[in-house]
Amino acid sequence: MALTGYPVEDLALRSSFVEASRAALRALAARLAEEGLGELPVVVGYLDRSETAQPKYGQPAGAPQNAAAVLHRGEVVLTFAKHHLPNYGVFDEFRYFVPGDTMPVVRVHGIDVALAICEDLWQDGGRVPAARSAKAGLLLSINASPYERNKDDTRLELVRKRAQEAGCTTAYLAMMGGQDELVFDGDSIVVDADGQVVARAPQFAEGCVVLDLDLPAAAPDAPSGVVDDGLRIERVVLSEEPVAPYEPEVSGGYAERLDDDEEVYSALVVGLRAYVAKNGFRSVLVGLSGGIDSSLVAAIACDAVGAENVYGVSMPSKYSSEHSKDDAAELARRTGLNYRTVPIEPMFDAYMGRWG
Repeated sequence: MALTGYPVEDLALRSSFVEASRAALRALAARLAEEGLGELPVVVGYLDRSETAQPKYGQPAGAPQNAAAVLHRGEVVLTFAKHHLPNYGVFDEFRYFVPGDTMPVVRVHGIDVALAICEDLWQDGGRVPAARSAKAGLLLSINASPYERNKDDTRLELVRKRAQEAGCTTAYLAMMGGQDELVFDGDSIVVDADGQVVARAPQFAEGCVVLDLDLPAAAPDAPSGVVDDGLRIERVVLSEEPVAPYEPEVSGGYAERLDDDEEVYSALVVGLRAYVAKNGFRSVLVGLSGGIDSSLVAAIACDAVGAENVYGVSMPSKYSSEHSKDDAAELARRTGLNYRTVPIEPMFDAYMGRWG
C-alpha cells in the first residue's frame, strides 16, 4: 500500500479514501509515461475495492481490498488483491478486506513474472505453489513487513523456502519507513530457485537495487485456468521479444547486517522521522534533564529530523545539580540542537506556597 501508507485501518471503510487511492494509481501511471518511463513495468501497492460481491465472506460489491497493480505505457494493465489476509499480532486485515482469487502473471520480454503480496509468502499454500503451477520464471512479492528484533533471520529463511517451493527466482521487495506505531526496515532479498541469496538490500535505508538475472523463458505450454488454492491464472502479456544476450553488469551483493543495538536505534530513528513528517510537524521539543533518558531521546530526534529542528529546554529547579545542568548543556553542544534554559524554581515555589 505504497500509495496510501500501511496499514490504513478504518480509512479502508471510507469510500472516498478508496476512490482517492484508485485515482492516484491512474495518475501515477500517466505521470510515469509523461516522464519517459512508460515502457518500464511498475508494480505498486494501493487500496482498492472488489468489483463483485463476495458471498463467501458476506461482503457486497465494493468491499475494500489490499491490492497491487502493474502500470505500463500510461495504463493500469493488471490489478490483483492479497490472497492471504493476516489476522494476528498487529494485523487485522480480515476485518477490513476481502481476499483476491487470482494468480497474477505478467509476461515481460518473454519471461513470466508471478506476483504476490506479503502474507501470500508468510502462509503456506496459495500463490507460492500456484507460481510453480503457472511455470513462472520469477516470483515477485511486495511487502510491508513490520520490524521485529531478529526478524531478519526469520525472513531470510522464509524467502529461501518459498523460492524452492515456487521453483523459481524469488524477489522479496520490502518497504522501509514508519506508519503510526509500526516501523518497516527494508531488507529486500532476492534468492534463486535453489534458495541461494543473489542480493540483499540494506536495513533501514531507502535505495535502489539493480540486478541482472538470468531467467527462463516462458514455457510454450504455460497453463491457464484455475490452479492451487482455487486461484485463477490471470496473465497479461507486455512483451514477448526476449532481451538480447549480454554480459551481466550487476550480479548481486549482500549489504552488511546491523547488530542488535544498531537495529533498535535505527528503528527508533526511522519511526520518529516518519511520524514527524507524516503529521506535518516542523520541529521537536525535548526537555533536557541531563540524564540518560532525555539525552538518548534528544540524540534520536537529532538523527531523525536534524539538530536544527530539535529544541532542547533545560528546566532546573533547586533540586537540580550543577552536574546535571552541565550535562544538558554539553549534550546540546555536541549534537548542535537549539538549547535554552528556563528555570522553574520560581513557579515551583509559587505552587508550593499556594498548595503546599
